[in-house]
Amino acid sequence: MNVVERAYFEALAAALCGPVQADERVSLLLAAESSSFIRFNRGAVRQATHVEQAVATLSLVRGRRHAEVRLALGGRVDADIARLRTELDALRALLPALPDDPYLLLPDAPACSERHDTGELPGESVVVQAVARVAAGLDFVGFYAGGPVVRAFADSLGSRHWHHVQTFHFDWCLYHTADKAVKTAYAGSHWSEDEFARHVAESTRQLAVMARPPRVLAPGAYRAWFTPTAMAELLGALAWGGFGLKERRTGTSTLMRLAHRDAVLHPDIEISEHTALGPAPAFTAEGFARPPRVSLVERGLATGTLNSARSAQEFGLAANGANREEVPESLSLAPGRLPEAQALAALGTGLWISNLWYLNYSDRQACRMTGLTRFACLWVEDGRPVEPIGVMRFDDSFLRMFGEGLLGLGDRAELITESDTYLERQLGSKSTPGALVEGWRLTL
Repeated sequence: MNVVERAYFEALAAALCGPVQADERVSLLLAAESSSFIRFNRGAVRQATHVEQAVATLSLVRGRRHAEVRLALGGRVDADIARLRTELDALRALLPALPDDPYLLLPDAPACSERHDTGELPGESVVVQAVARVAAGLDFVGFYAGGPVVRAFADSLGSRHWHHVQTFHFDWCLYHTADKAVKTAYAGSHWSEDEFARHVAESTRQLAVMARPPRVLAPGAYRAWFTPTAMAELLGALAWGGFGLKERRTGTSTLMRLAHRDAVLHPDIEISEHTALGPAPAFTAEGFARPPRVSLVERGLATGTLNSARSAQEFGLAANGANREEVPESLSLAPGRLPEAQALAALGTGLWISNLWYLNYSDRQACRMTGLTRFACLWVEDGRPVEPIGVMRFDDSFLRMFGEGLLGLGDRAELITESDTYLERQLGSKSTPGALVEGWRLTL
């Protein structure tokens, strides 16, 4: 049986979460996918494979004691049920030796949800032929991943959550020479070769600029336009310890100054965990339903936090669908009023930042970040790309950049899905517009 079919999950759920011992609570979380992966080099296929896998997390609770086990499944229902039952017996034997967990919090009533998106994904041959046509003559280096992904949850209370999405993510670089390249991505649930060709054509235009000698910049403050891809990197760093309830209550959040009103962001900044926008499931690993949207910043002021079940229990607040790490999975920065088509004109003379990498904090309490420019970062004069810039390191506070430094947000938010495939394809995303910032600080 295919591991991404609902019948497979329901068979496991019925066998493991059906009648259980009176003082027990059993839950089953399934993560499954049927994915095609194709790697390209110089526009030709270098590697191609297909992965079908399913991983179950089985949990047992008795009183305030709990234990769980995670194991890979083989896709044969009877054999998988037998293995899971063996693991459940092992958890029963283990539980008496474990202490009570004072922060254990689980849903107190059964709940159900369903999302089943089928999408229109290309076959492997369609992707290969599209690359051959669209990228002919280019040094095209890319990675395609696509197929259905499932997250499903069941427990012995009667809860059932089913999440099935069909998505693809295709990112690639067009190389000029050495480290001169343009990186682009195309992702979604409905493939269009015309849209893929448009993305490649846009990156080809930037490649022509990359062929020119790079401008050497002196350290200093520069006016800069950050594309949505670069913004996603900055927001990703902000998500690392910025929004969680536990970090706020223990004083370790990178947004403590914002939370204490020692600093404010620009009034146009509105940030939320917007589950309804992205491909992430609308439920947690414990079976809590996620609200469609959780406000984190409104009109530049801190409004809320991501409350996991454990932190909610520890600090006496309500859980609001956050994962155990209290890291956003569907982070959204609302668009502004600057027409994206006029971004170059609005920039005038300054930096076009298409990508950033190696981001980290240089001062967490000040929300000061550092990192490097990457790929097609360009010097722009009078609204016209002139030449690439050499790799530069920045060191600047997110609160300054998007507080007093923000000149405008683009009027179109782009949904950027996670491309990570380590262990399994990820379903996280960020929705963000581009941004025009004054005085971005480059250090070396």
